[in-house]
Amino acid sequence: MRRLTGYGIFAATVLMLGGIETGMTQSVAADGTDPSEVTRHLDAARQTAGEEWRATVDFLCGPDPDPGNAAVSRLLEPVQIFDNLYAFGRSKTVVYALTTDDGIILIDAGYPDQVESVLLPGLSQLGLDPADISHVIVAHGHRDHYGGSGYLQRQYGASIVLSAADWEMLERDGAEMAETAAGRPAVRDLIAQEGRPIVVGDVELTPVLIPGHTPGALGMIFAVNDGEDTYTAGLFGGTILITSRISDEGLQQYLASIEHYAAVAREMGVDVEIQNHPIVDNMADKLTQLESRLAGGTHPFVVGADAYQDFLGVISECTQAEVARRAGR
Repeated sequence: MRRLTGYGIFAATVLMLGGIETGMTQSVAADGTDPSEVTRHLDAARQTAGEEWRATVDFLCGPDPDPGNAAVSRLLEPVQIFDNLYAFGRSKTVVYALTTDDGIILIDAGYPDQVESVLLPGLSQLGLDPADISHVIVAHGHRDHYGGSGYLQRQYGASIVLSAADWEMLERDGAEMAETAAGRPAVRDLIAQEGRPIVVGDVELTPVLIPGHTPGALGMIFAVNDGEDTYTAGLFGGTILITSRISDEGLQQYLASIEHYAAVAREMGVDVEIQNHPIVDNMADKLTQLESRLAGGTHPFVVGADAYQDFLGVISECTQAEVARRAGR
């Protein structure tokens, strides 16, 4: 069952589940915040999450989530997740390589100062040649995502793709960066537009505009292969990790983007969830299951269409809880 809106009022008792306060109260705080509205969304998030997305609700629903310093998080052991999808980078900031019969699509490019230490070694360990990179699609215009794109553009001629709004953001940010060979950002290249799939060889990737985290953040939907089976993967590339840093207007825009992306994902039958910031899902557990998977066994990253909608529903409810916390302040 898909849930992107709040639930009815739960019991008046206050419980603690996984560190998230749940249950309903009826009074309004002195600052104007309605605790019952906050806890209504927390209850809805927990109910929607079940066990599948427990890590998501535990992280995102807290009043002040702490992602830590993702730039120095442990290195992710480069791994093949599907026949045509690979992951590497850092445990909290993942780069994906999507192989086609006409080159590689890279989703994000890591940090500007980690090209030689993380990006290129990760590709090498997977047996992927950076010279084969056709496109680098940047999920949103922050340095931890576009970082190595300029290097790949200059050294290997890769086409760099961002939304128009995030190209502007990258260009403003790039003017402040050190003029180093690895650090210089890409120059304006291709613009991702909703309704215009990006086609490389036998792969078609559908970009979805999801402003909120940045003005032009992108969701991406594409097919992945597992032997004779084909599934549809979705990457919501603009997840807000710390909602307290976003304006009220930005959070409302973000909520609308979640709803919009969820509708597109539902229509396209997305049943595989991946994240470029897997701190908000249980990627580590799924990689462990993948490693021990028997031939013909269930693929741990194939969660199903309903569960994928629940993942987005949890993000929405946690965001609405933050909106409710701010009410009246």
